Amino acid sequence: MDAAYKRINGSYGQETEEQGTRRRRGSMYLEEETNKKSEVISCIFSLKEEVGALARGLRLFEEKGINLTHIESRPSRMNKDQYEFFITLDANCSQALDEVIDGLRTEISGHVHELSRSKEKDTVPWFPNDIQDLDRFANQILSYGSELDADHPGFTDPVYRARRKEFADIAYNYRQGDPLPTVEYTAEEVSTWREVYQQLRSIYPSLACKQFMDSLQQLEKECGYGEDRIPQLREVSAFLKEKTGFQLRPVAGLLSARDFLNSLAFRVFQCTQYIRHSSAPMHSPEPDCCHELLGHIPMLADKEFAQFSQEIGLASLGASDEDIEKLSTLYWFTVEFGLCKQNGTVKAYGAGLLSSYGELVYALSNEPEYKPFNPEETAVQPYQDQTYQPVYFVSESFEDAKIKMRRYSAAIKRPFAVRYDPFTCSVEVLDQPGKIQNALCQMREDLKTLHDALEKLGSS
Repeated sequence: MDAAYKRINGSYGQETEEQGTRRRRGSMYLEEETNKKSEVISCIFSLKEEVGALARGLRLFEEKGINLTHIESRPSRMNKDQYEFFITLDANCSQALDEVIDGLRTEISGHVHELSRSKEKDTVPWFPNDIQDLDRFANQILSYGSELDADHPGFTDPVYRARRKEFADIAYNYRQGDPLPTVEYTAEEVSTWREVYQQLRSIYPSLACKQFMDSLQQLEKECGYGEDRIPQLREVSAFLKEKTGFQLRPVAGLLSARDFLNSLAFRVFQCTQYIRHSSAPMHSPEPDCCHELLGHIPMLADKEFAQFSQEIGLASLGASDEDIEKLSTLYWFTVEFGLCKQNGTVKAYGAGLLSSYGELVYALSNEPEYKPFNPEETAVQPYQDQTYQPVYFVSESFEDAKIKMRRYSAAIKRPFAVRYDPFTCSVEVLDQPGKIQNALCQMREDLKTLHDALEKLGSS
């Protein structure tokens, strides 16, 4: 399966025994392959349907000397009062395009999705260097709001579809650094949450790993986790930031594997706010807030697991499409459907399991096959996205899994290494001797601090 359709693909195991998850099919735009050697940039922008809007938008390109090589339009699928314009331009306009994008957003109130800056075959794919860069692809989504498949439980419910669009619009307009949006959930939405929470909470003590249970109890105490309310992203994000440095960002739809994994490198988790349809409370064909808040958040509050998640993200920066496919498969069998050993017993830590009553019980029964976690084998393991997994990978511990992932990541072919700076929330590309020397100097200072601490302990 193509990497763009994992988690990353909306298949999370939140199904009953009668219902399997469905694969997301297709994206808004598919670019034709080209044999050109030069870089081509493509993007989509949307404008209100009013006289002169397109002329004002095109004038921004003209003022920056940008020559458009292709343009087409269609009515917006996201807003009936807007039109979407798909354009391509040559690579020499890359820097000027950033200024035009800012102009479209601020002067004309248009929405912009940058699709690609595709370069020559052997060059490194673009990746974010700073947490603010996440704005550049956060809305480059594979589906949006009320665009539901015909087999979705809410497909024929106009009220639910309208509600889904409300959530998508909130996320669509979010920018890094903005206060996280709060949502007034309806009584029906809270009722759906309550049913899911009650069923899962009843089996967590015997099936979930210790780290998950410890964090869930803290969330119940500090963030109002419980049956009677759906937690808000703002309070949950503040909790995570204090515990592990992770923060949440509302997402309007399904991101590609590359974009989602790239976000993890900055300890940012792209999180939905909508909830599954009330007619199928134990099934969701795509990630919803039950999956995110119950499956992912408790584990991201654990320091070792948070570090493991970030290192998958760091390994994805600048990786080839083939390596992204393997990394997203590793994510699937660990962060989503991972098992681990604790006190001689196998426990669940994967979010796809911890948000699915049916698959959580099945995964810890005698039916599926268990294999020890080995990244090289796991990365190429075929998986099932329409029913329960026939194979699960069991880690000895999170520390063991992290060591193995580091070894695997080191073998990914990139002409550089990367280093995350938690103070500036940025990634430093270590591709020059001077940068590496500076990093070593910082490490020496850190080691000296630790050495001094040990000496003081020894003399006391």
